[in-house]
Amino acid sequence: MAYIVIRHKVKDYGKWKPAFDEHGTTRKAGGSKGGRLFHSADDPNHLVILFEWDNLDRAQQFVGSEDLREKMEEAGVAEQPDIYFLNELESFGA
Repeated sequence: MAYIVIRHKVKDYGKWKPAFDEHGTTRKAGGSKGGRLFHSADDPNHLVILFEWDNLDRAQQFVGSEDLREKMEEAGVAEQPDIYFLNELESFGA
């Protein structure tokens, strides 16, 4: 299992979210197993997304796709995202 963390700012969360949801089928076909969406407590347009992916190669392929770049532009992503590819080391409690 691999993970992707994406941090970016959007112009308008209300416009971005439906485009993000619509793209879910494409993400799933590319190996996404779902994830979690966060926004800054101070700015609802500053987002962090944690995706779980079936494997690192497919995650990197998806993030590098022209389709994703086009969808992000259409959805109103306002800046170049910070993207991190992660492999889990361990799970732990509090």
